[in-house]
Amino acid sequence: MSAEQGVIGSGVERRTGKLKSLFLELWRDKAGFIGMAMIAALLFMALAAPLIAPHSPTAQDLRARLKPPAWDENGSWNHILGTDNLGRDVLSRVIHGSRVSLMVGASVVLIAGAFGTVLGLLAGYRGGRTDNVIMRWIDTQVAFPGLLIALIILAVIGPSMFTVILVLSFNGWMVYGRMTRGAVLSVRQTAYVEAAEVVGCSGTRVVFRHILPNLTSPLLTLAILEFARIVLAEAALSFLGMGIQPPATSWGLDVASGKNYLFRAWWLVTFPGIAISLTVLAINLVASWMRLVSDPQEREKQFARQMRARRRRAPAVQEAPVS
Repeated sequence: MSAEQGVIGSGVERRTGKLKSLFLELWRDKAGFIGMAMIAALLFMALAAPLIAPHSPTAQDLRARLKPPAWDENGSWNHILGTDNLGRDVLSRVIHGSRVSLMVGASVVLIAGAFGTVLGLLAGYRGGRTDNVIMRWIDTQVAFPGLLIALIILAVIGPSMFTVILVLSFNGWMVYGRMTRGAVLSVRQTAYVEAAEVVGCSGTRVVFRHILPNLTSPLLTLAILEFARIVLAEAALSFLGMGIQPPATSWGLDVASGKNYLFRAWWLVTFPGIAISLTVLAINLVASWMRLVSDPQEREKQFARQMRARRRRAPAVQEAPVS
């Protein structure tokens, strides 16, 4: 075996070991493991929606309108979660609605995260007038309610999936910019950054080669939390009629269409609402686990709590009386 092959093999072994260690950390954190399993199920449901959905989400059957779930005495196993006021299958709409939530959430996180991170890096590293301009921009935009701005913009340019993604990205980049700027300021004067500048590295190389990799963990945790917020924001806009438009399906749109039948057909609001709640819960559980794994202080606190719990559970050792 050549030296190059040995280096490659050792690199693969290190990566494999890190993955195993990460999986063991996830397995020990039951809440994080449950959240990750729920997200995996959601991803599978979204990707395989055309294959696993029993009906088309837009297919109407007025003869079967407002059918209750299958376990109800008037329900049918042909429509497991019932039908809506147009006879559309609720289960199929919930399954296909997951695709919209994931697509909007992922797109907004990528766009807002990239834009906010770049501006935060620029503000933190350059400082001076650049920092002042970017931070005043952030302060000014944060001063206005995000939902109100989104409704005004969507009312002017018209609601669609594309415009919803753009508006939510415009409203969500500031948190990335602020956090990135603060993190850059905290590492700006560290020895390895100063050493890179001394040896003649360009500002771009210093920022993207030496500073940005150290921000990966907090940015990833923030992105996961923002994903949950985006899911709720998209559902809220769709509920208000300024989000996803028919004939497309969305959880928020289904809740809006079912609110007029709340006491007559409870399932129209309940099942899309449960889907939204479980998705946000799963994302928050994974975000909590990510923060625990990536933050050394949190890991120390958890280790201390575990040690105290073990000491409390340990049986008291009684010494035998000396005769």
